[in-house]
Parts: sequence; structure tokens; C-alpha cells
Amino acid sequence: MKNYFYLMILLLSICCSKDPAEVSNPTSFELIAPANNETCLEGSIINDNQKEIVFQWGGSTNATSYSLDIINLTTNVGQTLQSNGTSLSVKLTPAEPYSWKVIASGEEGSKSATSDQWKFFLAGDGVVNYAPFPPELISPRPAATIDVNSLNEIVLNWTCSDVDNDIITYKVYLDTTDGSTLVRELDYVQNNTELGVDVVNDGNYFWKVIAIDSNGNSSSSGVYSFKTK
Repeated sequence: MKNYFYLMILLLSICCSKDPAEVSNPTSFELIAPANNETCLEGSIINDNQKEIVFQWGGSTNATSYSLDIINLTTNVGQTLQSNGTSLSVKLTPAEPYSWKVIASGEEGSKSATSDQWKFFLAGDGVVNYAPFPPELISPRPAATIDVNSLNEIVLNWTCSDVDNDIITYKVYLDTTDGSTLVRELDYVQNNTELGVDVVNDGNYFWKVIAIDSNGNSSSSGVYSFKTK
């Protein structure tokens, strides 16, 4: 009788367990609002320092929940909020740039799906022109080790956008201490920009880029470090 009892438990566990191959992953999905690289004019004013806006995204098949990741691009402070649906109301500080993305999670054992990352400026009272989004440093990445070419040169690469489309200048800083030494000022040509700079082998470098628009508004990428070999 005892053996029969254990056999029944074993059979039930086999029948109820799910083959990992049968687990369905959440499918890809699109973000909807706030729109990418634009000023968000929607939302309800809570007070002088807060505005409530609604984030929306398309549904992901097989998703059971969503995580909304928001980063204030000025302060670099982020927050993660959970939702069981495809929209969420969030209180944010106006006249600030933000990035956001959504992660769709499914049942246990499945692989989550992550949306693209979008950026927007939350409209501020009386603000008619916004600073560029902080430049995104693409290469070298933080703590990367970069090969120096035969000319003792490496290529810095960054991208930047502006809801007003009025970026006019980039200031590029590079040194071996804190990224505070201006090495080049160049006119804006396109969002994705490359610049060759002189370096030495086996060096530790710090760099940043400041974008300036036609109204004198500016934004900084923050400082990244890298090594050369």
C-alpha cells in the first residue's frame, strides 16, 4: 500500500510538470506614448513640481506582467514600476528629459521581451525651447579597452537629438583626470557623430560631450572612462 501511494505521487508529479520546451515566451511589442524624441504636452498638472502622464505600450502575447523603466536623463535617477496591463499613470517632474522602456515577463521559465528605449521631454510651464537630450556616448563604452591605431588615434562616437531640432555645436572633452579639458568644438552635422582624437598607449582616459542649441541651452553626456592599449 505504501509503495502504491508513492507511485501515485510520482505519476501525478510527472503529469502535472510542464516540459520547458512548451513554455511560451512573451512576444515583441511596440511603445505607443509618450512619443519618441518629442515634447510630451499631455498630462495633468499636480503641482508646480509634478505632472501626471500616462505611459502606453502594445500588448505582448504570453506576457503576464510588465515592468516600466523610466530614467530622468538630467539626474540619471531611474524608477521601475509594475503593471499587469498596457498602460500606467506616473507622476514626473516637468521640463525634464526622460527615457523609458518596458519589459514583458511571462510564466516561470520563459524569456522576457524588452521594448526599444524611447526619449521625450515632459513639457514645462512657460518653456518654449528645450535643451538637447543628453548626448549618448556610444564608443568607447565605460571601462572599455581600446586599440590605438598606427596614428596614435582612436575614434570617439556619440549620438544626440533635440525635440526642437536646433543643435548647433558639440564640445568634446578628453583628458587623463576627469574629462574637464576641452579638446574640440565642432559644428553639428548629424545626430550620430564621430571624432578622431590623439591618445597614447596604456593610458586611462575620461571623456564627455556637451551639446548646445541655438538658444544657448546645453546638456552633458556625463563622463565615461576608458583605457588604451
